[in-house]
Amino acid sequence: MLEPFVETQGEGADLVLLHGWGMHGEIFAGILPFLTPYFRVHSIDLPGFGRSPVANRDYDLNYLVEQVMQVAPPKSAWLGWSLGGMVAMAIASRFPEAVTQLVTVGASAKFIQDDTWQHAMTPDVLDSFARFLKEDFHGTVIRFLAIQTLGSETQKDDLALLKQLVFRHGEPAPRALIGGLDILQKADLRAEIKQIQCPWLRVYGRLDGLVPIKNDQNMQSLAPQSESLVFAKASHAPFISHRDQFVEKIGHFLNSSSR
Repeated sequence: MLEPFVETQGEGADLVLLHGWGMHGEIFAGILPFLTPYFRVHSIDLPGFGRSPVANRDYDLNYLVEQVMQVAPPKSAWLGWSLGGMVAMAIASRFPEAVTQLVTVGASAKFIQDDTWQHAMTPDVLDSFARFLKEDFHGTVIRFLAIQTLGSETQKDDLALLKQLVFRHGEPAPRALIGGLDILQKADLRAEIKQIQCPWLRVYGRLDGLVPIKNDQNMQSLAPQSESLVFAKASHAPFISHRDQFVEKIGHFLNSSSR
């Protein structure tokens, strides 16, 4: 059976890291040196990204949850960014015994706006990326990465790093790129996240163009037991643009809420 690639480093309590669309686990390379002295970190490449194979089957959220749970420790803290945050939320809801603490970064229970969920991306944004993938594969991935850095005070450096990393292990599988966008377009975890009981920190960049900061209010109403942290000058990837502050805050949360 195909299994995702997982890289494990460090000592201490288990901590799983899940990346976002188009990327792979090395996106977290900058924060690993600050985590591995205290945690046994498991960085997982989602199927079809980085070093992970992808099966010839429907690429949906259930598939990602199933694949990740094959290689994850039985009980650990979880940190998920963007699409990875959605996967982590689903796991915390469906497998509460497996998740001791949850950190989501630039993530939402629903990424696309509708009449009942106003503070999110408009549907045409991801629709256009799905169309352009067929015409200009590399350019479309890079444009999506560029949106993730817009507004950050370190935008130029952040984008340069993302460009350097994105194709390091070859091209993402088309099935994963298309399927990942489909998950972001269609998945709705609003009912599920009400079931999450573990300590949960939701991290946002105030300048994020993919997950508007007002999304924080929506998520708080659905998960009142969770808490939020906002980086005022960050965009979609505060663990890159504000690494030191990010690690300090995340470390404090994980240590203070451990059980």
